[in-house]
Amino acid sequence: MAAEGEPTELMKVLHLLVMSLAWGMQVWVFIAGFVLAFQVSRHTFGLVQSKLFPVYFYCLLSSNFINLAVFAVYHPRELLDWHESVQMALYFSAVVLAGLNAQWFGPAVTEAVLKMQEVEQDHGLGGEVGMGSNKEAYAKLREQDPKYKAVTHSFFHYHGLSNLCNLLGFICSSVNLAYAGLHLSTI
Repeated sequence: MAAEGEPTELMKVLHLLVMSLAWGMQVWVFIAGFVLAFQVSRHTFGLVQSKLFPVYFYCLLSSNFINLAVFAVYHPRELLDWHESVQMALYFSAVVLAGLNAQWFGPAVTEAVLKMQEVEQDHGLGGEVGMGSNKEAYAKLREQDPKYKAVTHSFFHYHGLSNLCNLLGFICSSVNLAYAGLHLSTI
C-alpha cells in the first residue's frame, strides 16, 4: 500500500505505459518514415504523412503531457533533487516540442507538401518510387518555377524544424525512460 504522497502501483504502471507508448510511437515513426520513403511514390508518401502526422503529434503531445502531470504530482517542486529537476525539465521540453509540431510545424509542412504536389502533378512528377528518384527533374522545376522554389524552401524550412523537434523530443523521452528504468522504485 502506498503511503500518502507516494504513487500507487497503478499510477506507476500507468506512468511507465504512457512513457513507453510515447517512446514507441517515436521509434516507429522514424522507422516507418525511412522505409516508406524508399517503397512508395513521393506523392503517396506525402499523403500518408499528411494524414498520419497530425494524429501522431497530438497523441505524442497527450502522452508527454500525461507523463509530465503524473511526474509533477508525485515530485513536488520544493522536494526535487537535481536528477528529478532534470527529469522534470525533460518532460516539460517534450511537451513543448510535441506542441510545436502539433500546432505549427506539422501543419506548415503538410500545407507545403500539398502545394508542392499540385505543381509537381502539373509537370508530370511525383509518381516515381523513392525519394531520390529523378532528382534532376525536381531541380530543373525549382529553377524554372519561382512558386515551386518558394514552396520547396518553405517545406524544407518547416520540415527541418519539425524533424529537429521530433529528434529532441525523442531524446527527452529516451532519457526519461532510461532514468525510470534505472529507478523503478521511485517512479
